[in-house]
Amino acid sequence: MFSRAFSKPTTANWVIQGANLIWFLGTFLLLSFYGVETEYALADAILFTLVFFGGVTVLDRIFSFYIPKGSNNWLLLALPLVISALGILIHYYLLGFFISDTDFLQIQKSMVILRSAILWVTFTLVTLIALVVAKLELQEESQKRENMMKDLSKEAELAQLRQQLQPHFLFNSLNSINALVMSKPDKAREMVIQLSDFLRGTIRKDSHEPVTLKEELGYLQLYLDIEKVRFGHRLDADFKVEEEAENLLVPQLLIQPLLENAIKHGLYGVTDEVRIRFEAKKQGGYLEITLENPYDKEHTAQSGAGFGLSSVARRLFLLYGRKDLLSTEKLSEVFRVNLKIPQSK
Repeated sequence: MFSRAFSKPTTANWVIQGANLIWFLGTFLLLSFYGVETEYALADAILFTLVFFGGVTVLDRIFSFYIPKGSNNWLLLALPLVISALGILIHYYLLGFFISDTDFLQIQKSMVILRSAILWVTFTLVTLIALVVAKLELQEESQKRENMMKDLSKEAELAQLRQQLQPHFLFNSLNSINALVMSKPDKAREMVIQLSDFLRGTIRKDSHEPVTLKEELGYLQLYLDIEKVRFGHRLDADFKVEEEAENLLVPQLLIQPLLENAIKHGLYGVTDEVRIRFEAKKQGGYLEITLENPYDKEHTAQSGAGFGLSSVARRLFLLYGRKDLLSTEKLSEVFRVNLKIPQSK
C-alpha cells in the first residue's frame, strides 16, 4: 500500500529527491555554521542523507507488504524508532571508517541520541503521511469502483428497458399481422415488409449512441406506416419540426413509445379519424418535443397503459439523472406529452 505513496514514478519520486536534497543541505549548513571543517561536514552530510534515504526505503518496503491495524498500531511508532537507531549507529561507524579525527568523532558520539530523535520524528512523520496518502488512494479507488458499478448497473437497466421495448412493439405488430392474414393478406404482407425494414434499421444501430432527430423521425415514419396498415384512414399524423431541431440528438427510439402510446389511447374507443400532432423545436439548450392525441376521459384506459411513459421517464433519469424532463397534461379533449432532451454544448 505504502509503495504507492513513496514510489510513484512521477510526483512522489520528485518529493523524495527534494527531501534528500533538503536533508543534505540542512545537515551540511548546520555543521558548517558550528565550525566543522568543510571536508568533515560534507562527508557527514552525505552519510546522514544516505541513512535518511535508506530509512525511508526500508519503511516503504515494510509497509508495502504489511499495514498495522488495531492493536498493532504501536508498530507505526516502534518501527521508525528501531530504524532510526540502527541508522544512527551505521552513520557513526561509517564516519569512523572515513574520518580519523578523534575530536570530531567524539563530538558525533555525543550527538547520537539527538540525531536518533531527529530521525525518529522524521521517519514517524513520513510513515503517517504515507499512511494518509495510501488511505486517500484507497478511498479514491473505492469511489471509482463504486462509480463503475453504478455505471454498469445503469447500463444493465437501460439494456433491460430496450429489451422490454422491442418485444412490446413487436408483439403488437405481430398481433396486427395475425388479424390481417385472413381478411387482408396483401395488407398483412405489406406490414411484414415494413416491420422488417423497421427492425433492420433499429437493431443494426448502436443503441448506446444517440441519433439525430432527423434519423429518429425516419424510424417513426416506418412505425407509422406499420400502424397505418393496421388502422387505415383512421390514423393521421401531423409532424411540425423546425429545421434547426433536425440535427439535435436524441436517444434512439426514445420517442417511439410515446407515439405508440398516443396512437393506442387516441384511437381507443374512437371510430372516426384521429390526428396525432407532433412538434419539435430547439429551445435554449434543449430539444423540446410535444405530442398530442385526442383524449376521451369517459373511456377507461386499457390494461398495460403507462408502459411507454414510464419506460421513457426511467430512461431519461438513467441517462441524464433528472426527473423533470417528461411531463403530461390532460386538457379538455387532448392528452399532451412534453419532452425535453438536454443537448451537450
